[in-house]
Amino acid sequence: MVATATAQGAARNREAGQGAARCRPDARAGARADARPGARGATRRTAFYANLRPQLYRLIESETVDPVRNPYAPGAGQRPPELAGRDRELRQFEVVLERVARGRPERSMIITGLRGVGKTVLLNSFRSLAIQRLWGTGKIEARPDQSVRRPIAAALHMAVRELAPRHRAPDRIEEFLGVLKAFAQAGPEDDAKGKARVHRWSPGIDVPAARGRADSGDLEIDLTELLSDAASVATDVGSGIALFVDEMQDVPADDVSALCAACHELSQNGGPLIVVGAGLPHLPAVLSASKSYSERLFRYARIDRLDRASADVALLAPAEREEVTFTPEALDALYAAADGYPYFVQAYAKVVWDVAPDSPITAEDIRVAAPEAESELAVGFFGSRYERATPAERDYMRAMAALGDEPVATSDVAAELGRKPSSLSPARDGLIKKGLIYSAERGLVAFTVPHFGTFLRTQTA
Repeated sequence: MVATATAQGAARNREAGQGAARCRPDARAGARADARPGARGATRRTAFYANLRPQLYRLIESETVDPVRNPYAPGAGQRPPELAGRDRELRQFEVVLERVARGRPERSMIITGLRGVGKTVLLNSFRSLAIQRLWGTGKIEARPDQSVRRPIAAALHMAVRELAPRHRAPDRIEEFLGVLKAFAQAGPEDDAKGKARVHRWSPGIDVPAARGRADSGDLEIDLTELLSDAASVATDVGSGIALFVDEMQDVPADDVSALCAACHELSQNGGPLIVVGAGLPHLPAVLSASKSYSERLFRYARIDRLDRASADVALLAPAEREEVTFTPEALDALYAAADGYPYFVQAYAKVVWDVAPDSPITAEDIRVAAPEAESELAVGFFGSRYERATPAERDYMRAMAALGDEPVATSDVAAELGRKPSSLSPARDGLIKKGLIYSAERGLVAFTVPHFGTFLRTQTA
């Protein structure tokens, strides 16, 4: 039996060697290519890759689960190979697009959720759906210390450029661009000494700025007029415009109020322009604080961790396209480790794929890979956020973590630290501004990052 097994192994090795040889470029063809005029500069690179190729082939041939073909993609806003568990939200947005296209009244849309649940991915998927329907689109990422005037001007400029080739009246486009330029230049900007001055920023528009439209300096008035004019351009070509706002909870308070007012005006006039925002769970409260009618102004969609069936699809679908699969026990172990959070699913799966020696991937492979995956998360996902906090803010977060993983009362955090609640307000407000915690409801705070409490409990002061 040993001899038979040895012979079979030798046969497999010969077949693998033949397969690799078929994949290898002909060395003589490479030499002929290098001999062509102009190829002298590439000789050194060609020699380098020729020397590297045998090592790569030995590595790839030794692994049934090929790390080069690893399909998983943990990243900030990076679309996973299989967008699982978001069918309901995608259908909702398709309904919004279709209703607006038919002139039906419809609300703009807001997506909320913790870090790592795929808000940005979903926002980008919405944008792709709008582009497929030939809408004009633009996207901004809000910052707490920056007015939305400039970013919105740039985003709408992009959206109208997408519609312009289909417009029959070039003068109409130039008229709107003049209004857009006036809007972009109307607001004040702080100079290096902190004194307000009128800026002369230009979004690359070669028409003169209009006068008397969207140039008052009051963002609420100007934004309402600008969005109304943009919607009118979209109406001319029988299309729509979608403005996407990521990290919407970071829009300054006055700008949030202006944006809500502009959306309110659009909803009353039925203009084909929608605003689609994504942000942390407290975004609805931010909008409600700016305008009392905001709860009726937007369609809200809260996204969370994936259920077990969706998490399995996110793992299995990309793997099976590469002719790799998981055992049921491995799927159990991965779901327990990732807890259904989309970013964690991708992070664990990527490491597991790289360490697994063969298909199907087993629970033992998960056990071996888990420490490396957790180490990467500790540095990149949790640690980078922790390092942004001041010592006082870290004390506050550690006290929150000691009280558990659910939202905790600010009074309990103060008691844990032996301090008065009022003395901890600067630390709490700083953490909220940095997006590390949010106010779940009055008197309660929670982490914006899933499993952050667990991470903190493993750290030393």
